[in-house]
Amino acid sequence: MSSIPIQPYKMVFGWEKDNGLGEMLIQQIIRGEKTATCAPKSEYSAEELRQTYAPVGQLMTVYDKQDRPRCNVKLIEVFETTFGNPDLRLVHGEGNGDNAVQFQADHRLAWQDLIEAGMELNDDTILVVELFELVQD
Repeated sequence: MSSIPIQPYKMVFGWEKDNGLGEMLIQQIIRGEKTATCAPKSEYSAEELRQTYAPVGQLMTVYDKQDRPRCNVKLIEVFETTFGNPDLRLVHGEGNGDNAVQFQADHRLAWQDLIEAGMELNDDTILVVELFELVQD
């Protein structure tokens, strides 16, 4: 049984065949290094978008790909930016400092499966950004 108090909202990091990326991201969150995440808006349904914006200001439990609770974060803000000119709060929160080019390269690699499946990723692609902070239990 986990000692993490489970929150009504959740974030999941990792997916089958992610080559350890999900675990790496969770460890960055736990160390306080990762304070943002994003996804292309085209990958959300209208209901998923609503659910993404709803918990702003609330605590959320971070789960791994095996659906195990790992830590809690507070969702600070949700906003949109473009892939070609990403908001520096996103770039910094993803661990890239002010290096937008590295942020773009990292995400092209992370989203390679989606791109190969037909998702368009270009400078005009809108990203939905979630900014959060680690909450110590």
